[in-house]
Amino acid sequence: MTCTLILTRHAKSCWNSDAPSDHSRPLNERGQLAAKALGNWIKEYNYNPTQVISSSSQRTRETYQLMQLETSSIYLERLYHASAEVMFQVLKEAETPRTLILGHNPGIAAFAHQIVSFPPDHSRFEDYPTGATLVADFPIESWSELTWGSGSVRDFAVPRELLGASPDLAA
Repeated sequence: MTCTLILTRHAKSCWNSDAPSDHSRPLNERGQLAAKALGNWIKEYNYNPTQVISSSSQRTRETYQLMQLETSSIYLERLYHASAEVMFQVLKEAETPRTLILGHNPGIAAFAHQIVSFPPDHSRFEDYPTGATLVADFPIESWSELTWGSGSVRDFAVPRELLGASPDLAA
């Protein structure tokens, strides 16, 4: 059996909103388009998760809602600006073999780099821009067996490319 991780950084958020805190910042218009494109990409390639574990922030919630994946979700405060180690522990507690984790940088980029054996050949993997999504397979029967560096990259996407923009443009 194989477990599959879909690791998504929230889409582009709005910096000039009236949100009372960083946790409350919503997506901007580009982020809304990106989230929809990510959801379409996940469905098109049949990467549909059976469980979504997300940060509790407004921008991660909106990203997930706009992805329209029709999967049950859990929102965890401990994933808000979580470190790679916290994300690792959260994933080890996941209950289904195809899990999507939705979080923030810099922790999500660090986690992506440490969880796979070899990074994808993509210029944007290093900085993991907003909306970046990694799909990786693990040769385990349960997430409780997860170890660092054991994932094999199946796919990696960034919204700019999904929306038809040059991959060399800033996220």
